[in-house]
Amino acid sequence: MTRFAYFKGRIVPAEQATISVKNHAFNYGTAVFGGLRGYWNADDEQLYVFRPLDHFRRLIQSASLLRMTVPHTPEGLEHILIDLLRAEGYRENVYVRPLVYKDLDGIGVRLHDVPDALTIWTLPFGKYIEKEEGAHVHFSAWRRVDDNAIPARGKISGSYANSALIKSDAVLAGYDEALVLNQDGHVSEASAANIFMARNGTVFTPPVQSNVLEGITRRSLIELLRNEMGVDVVERDIDRTEIYLADEVFLCGTGVQIAAITRVEHRAIGSGRMGEITNELRTLYQNVVTARVEKYRKWCAPVYATEPMSES
Repeated sequence: MTRFAYFKGRIVPAEQATISVKNHAFNYGTAVFGGLRGYWNADDEQLYVFRPLDHFRRLIQSASLLRMTVPHTPEGLEHILIDLLRAEGYRENVYVRPLVYKDLDGIGVRLHDVPDALTIWTLPFGKYIEKEEGAHVHFSAWRRVDDNAIPARGKISGSYANSALIKSDAVLAGYDEALVLNQDGHVSEASAANIFMARNGTVFTPPVQSNVLEGITRRSLIELLRNEMGVDVVERDIDRTEIYLADEVFLCGTGVQIAAITRVEHRAIGSGRMGEITNELRTLYQNVVTARVEKYRKWCAPVYATEPMSES
């Protein structure tokens, strides 16, 4: 249950955080958003937010793409979020949604001379994909939005109509998720997650030039694979048929976390079960985000303690 939201410069009851049906962002999709997770560590009696400064830096960058200004530093946004989460008093895993939006009532498609606003709300949250250990996907007939159409590296609300088309077509056809090709015919993402593929002991992921979101989870996993698991990670274009021949495929993102893909259309991936690399990485990642790995504790901002907040 969401009890509070940050709205119009202060924390208010959630039912007061409303905008007009005439609002610019509602009518034209002129908003950007972020997605953060907070993880409850019962041993520490602590809620940890994963890499908030990185998420807020990306939010500010996304806002700049739509000619929006965020009147806070990443550190200032982190303090607002901590205050909001303390007001909620969560003792479970949560999801955080900050939005920066064009706040004008009226008609007129443009980005200039329109005031900006910020809101943040939260809710308890579990799995994004139910079958995290063995998702069944297909290749979507839709293409990933191109950076020359809508900036793909920004989390722009209006562009997620593309993701919604992709996701609904997949689920209504009986799949858990979909993989999406870019305009060049290379693998880009899932509907709202980055993708990794393992072949012969090496892990590959599409480069940021392939119209992928510059994912913070993606960046974290590359570091964990290389530095903690000793796995080579190569960022390069991936062809569709490489996915069919992969030993392992998995998705990652704040929402999806790490989800193994074990079947693409009517083809099993590898053994048809979650692979060793994916399994080990999932365990390591869960320990990292719950601040159980000292080396990466700096990535986790505690909500209910006076210890220092997160670092980059």
